[in-house]
Parts: sequence; C-alpha cells; structure tokens
Amino acid sequence: MTTNSAGNRPQTTVVLAMSADGKIADAKRSPAKFGSANDKTHLERQVAKADAVLFGATTLRSGGTAMRVVDPALIAQREQQGQPPQPIQILASKSGNIDPELPFFRQNVPRWLITTDEGGKNWQGKSQFDRILVCQSPTGETDWMAAFQQMANLGIKTICVLGGGELIATLMAADLIDEFSLTVCPLILGGATAPTPVQGEGFLQNMAPRLELLSWQAIDQEIFLHYRLKGRGGDGEMGREGEEGEIGSRGAALRQRGAEGKLTTDS
Repeated sequence: MTTNSAGNRPQTTVVLAMSADGKIADAKRSPAKFGSANDKTHLERQVAKADAVLFGATTLRSGGTAMRVVDPALIAQREQQGQPPQPIQILASKSGNIDPELPFFRQNVPRWLITTDEGGKNWQGKSQFDRILVCQSPTGETDWMAAFQQMANLGIKTICVLGGGELIATLMAADLIDEFSLTVCPLILGGATAPTPVQGEGFLQNMAPRLELLSWQAIDQEIFLHYRLKGRGGDGEMGREGEEGEIGSRGAALRQRGAEGKLTTDS
C-alpha cells in the first residue's frame, strides 16, 4: 500500500484473484478457491499490512470466515509496528441480515459492522460486533463518505478491500478506491452472471477511471498486478517478468469497459 493523496480518509487497496477472463467467482458464486498457494501468501501479506479488512455481506456468506493473518512472522511484524495481531474485520451490510451462526463470529478477530439504521437494529444488545457504525444517507443507502470519516476518526489509516464486486463498484463511484492488487489466474470461468471485480452497471469508456501500473510479477502460471488510480500521486520503477517493480507516471494504463448506471452496495 502506498500513500494516498485523497485527504484524511483511509487508504484503500482492492485485493482480488480473478480468472484470465476477469471473473472473481463462477456463475453460481461458489467460494473462489482457484488461486494458488502463491496467491494465498500474497493475500495474507496484503491483509497483514492493513489496519482493517473490508468486505460485503455476499462475500462473507460465500466463504463464511474472515481472512486472518496466520503467519507468525507477519503477526510479529504487526506487533513490532504497534499494530494488534489481527486487522479489524469490517463487514458492510445495509440490511444487517447476517447469520449469527457463521464461523466468522467464532474467529478470534475484532469485528465491526457498517450498516444503516435498520441494519443496526438487528444487532442491538448483541455482542457479535465490537463496534457498529451506522452511516445512512437520506435515501436509506449506506453513506460511505460518513463511514470513511468515522473510520479515520477511529484511527484506521489503511484498508484492504476483499469484495464483492458490488461493494467495490459503490466505493469506486464514491472515489474511495486508491489501488488494485489483482492476481490473474490461469483458468476461464465465463458466464454472463459470473461476478467481476467491479460490478454495478459500470462506466462508459470515455468516463472510465484510468489506472497506472505500479508493478507486475509473474510467478509460475499467475500474474500479480498492482495498479493505482490515476491522480493518486507517487513514483516508481519498471518491473520485469518474475521481478517486482513499479512504473512511473508515463506508464501504460489498462482500459476499462462498461456502461453508465446507478451503483448499489452489497446488502
């Protein structure tokens, strides 16, 4: 994670594995297990760098658990930096309709909930969440600007966003995403309804957010890509196959395709 230039809000990095055709799960939205051991190590390292991990309700229901840091070296590194052993696990759910019997609630991790007035009522008087941030817009949706301000006020500086695509689309629309760390895995999932890293109705080509490539690394059959949203600032160096590196302001940015439309958050 690099330093952002978006003011005092937390820095955000989306971390996802996807198929070669850009799908983060199959059409049945099965738990994504196609990443290699290298990808899992990469994911854990990214999570270990963050103050908090943010994910939507659909992502939690699919996997049932949070992404914890288990490598003793990474836990020790966090403690040496004055961080708790585990990052805060933040669930985003407008409805708050989550099964309290999920294994997530038995994991030894700090748990927060970002929700609306109605969603917060489902957890009143209950102990599953250490903190509940009620952030509702006048239209009844989650007020993400208010949520990020609250998180900043509570000391969160870096957030690792693990999906799903609807949540990421909502944060993109609010200009609250700074970087993407994507692992391209060697399989094709296809399917018109299979989710992608950014769902919603997308962006018209001439309005699509542009990215700049910070680094890339090819390990075995996977490619690890690190992008930053243009305008976030910073410098870098070029990377070659099998080596990590960065690319400066004259580097290439991939084109994103899509269609204009309203974006909604994960429920």
